[in-house]
Amino acid sequence: MSDRWRSSPMPPYSYISSTSDTAAPASSMRDDDPSSSHPPYNNTNAVQDPPLTPALPPPMMSMSTSTATPPSTSTPLSDIPLEKLHQQLLPITIPHTSLKAHFTNWGQSYTCSPSVVFEPETEEQCAVILEVARREGETVRAAGVGHSPSDLACTKGYMLRTEKLCRVLEVNTEKRYVVAEGGITLNALHAALAEHGLAMINVGSISDQTLAGVVTTATHGTGLGFKVISTHVQALVLLLADGSRRRCSRNEHAELFMASLCGLGSTGLILQIQMEVGPAFRLKERQTSLGFTEVVDRLDAYASASEHVRLWWFPQADTIRLSCADRTTEPRKPAASFLWHSVIGYHVVQFLLFVGIYVRAINPWIARLTVWLDRAPTLTVDDSWRVFNLDCKYPQFTTEWALPYTSTAACLLELRTWLDNEHRSPTGLRPHFPLEIRFSDQDDIWLSPSSGTRTTWIGIIQYKPYGFNVPYRKLFAQFEAILAKHGGRPHWAKAHSLKPVELRRLYPRCVSVSSLFSWQVNERNQRLFFFSHTDSTTLSESWKT
Repeated sequence: MSDRWRSSPMPPYSYISSTSDTAAPASSMRDDDPSSSHPPYNNTNAVQDPPLTPALPPPMMSMSTSTATPPSTSTPLSDIPLEKLHQQLLPITIPHTSLKAHFTNWGQSYTCSPSVVFEPETEEQCAVILEVARREGETVRAAGVGHSPSDLACTKGYMLRTEKLCRVLEVNTEKRYVVAEGGITLNALHAALAEHGLAMINVGSISDQTLAGVVTTATHGTGLGFKVISTHVQALVLLLADGSRRRCSRNEHAELFMASLCGLGSTGLILQIQMEVGPAFRLKERQTSLGFTEVVDRLDAYASASEHVRLWWFPQADTIRLSCADRTTEPRKPAASFLWHSVIGYHVVQFLLFVGIYVRAINPWIARLTVWLDRAPTLTVDDSWRVFNLDCKYPQFTTEWALPYTSTAACLLELRTWLDNEHRSPTGLRPHFPLEIRFSDQDDIWLSPSSGTRTTWIGIIQYKPYGFNVPYRKLFAQFEAILAKHGGRPHWAKAHSLKPVELRRLYPRCVSVSSLFSWQVNERNQRLFFFSHTDSTTLSESWKT
């Protein structure tokens, strides 16, 4: 790597966790101090007025009636000397002495030190980054806000931060679609759409993530009648490895489009996204606590009881918290459990989780305490995205798998048997809580975990109280083994242990996607767009130079 970008070597990316399955203080790990520039996400469904009014103004947002095009240059980039290209990039190059020169994901579970971090503001600057990468034999990794709880964004090469590529380019209220740059966060998009009386059709649990990240990982909400959010995309504008700008859709460059919808960014840099939206709406959510056996015995009835159903399972208390949400025209009525969503719920539980690192026997008791804190039935009426979103509390390790809906009951029963055995054993694992269970309809996206089958998503979590590491590898390995036994496939944005050969078996279209990589190379015959899942873990073996 040229010294023009940096004056000192940087180590490759690493896990922010101990090398064994034992706890270690976060202060001993690089970029893992909770007091650093990576604070825990703390989104809540707090009361906000007026209805359907954005809570936060979207940064750098502008409105236009048509999709913007990048400025043109009189001289092709290929004809500009490399040194001049370097000079063009200096204003958007993060100094290696800055904290932003290092990357840590939101969950504080992975960190890396890219060779260079760029923060472009225009499509033209992105094209210059790719041109330099091709000439210098570097790979490029796009990263947004770092929400993914995996090493998906980690790299030793170039990192392109998309946070300033965040404009809304068009809002069409008649045809109900929006065109936005890929780096816009869902929070900002909610605000922009609300100004026009529109909203996303479905949303996952988090809105502090970029739209491009949602699209390229098949992020999902919940509801048997709703597909993953990527299916709402009508068209994409990509910056390809050769520097060309290409629009694709189901009718135009269809293969590129279908591969990009859940392609982890490996097919090109997503510049613009045209996405279907709908009229703004409120949701009426009812939450209640039920016994595990009651829910599993009547799973079909509960899963289809409302438009949007999700379950939080507390195995230690044999309890499931049921959330049922439906569209409504009723006035807003925000509600929350005082004990769970207050100082008591947040700080006391975090302190107890910290104690549980060293006194493992109290972990089941903490789960039962949490069930007690949030035991009362609740009723909430609020703007859709506020109900869809939830407070993820603390930094965490997490993994989530998708399995055929028809296998859900059998899988949950096997998970229950396993976890009961762990709790009965004096030396057994002591997992945190809850396991989240959501549902989605089948889709036709090549690499979507719900491609071709109605799907249940089951996620497991291990919190990192105050940023301290906790044991999780053995727990996740056994969880994955059970989900795999029942036909499960991992969520692309979450950490998992599957290798290329296993993933090709689960995703027959991996070969189709890999064939698109043949032209995504730089001058040293290395793949220009580089992602951990598609290089070291997923679609193909290491790319040979």
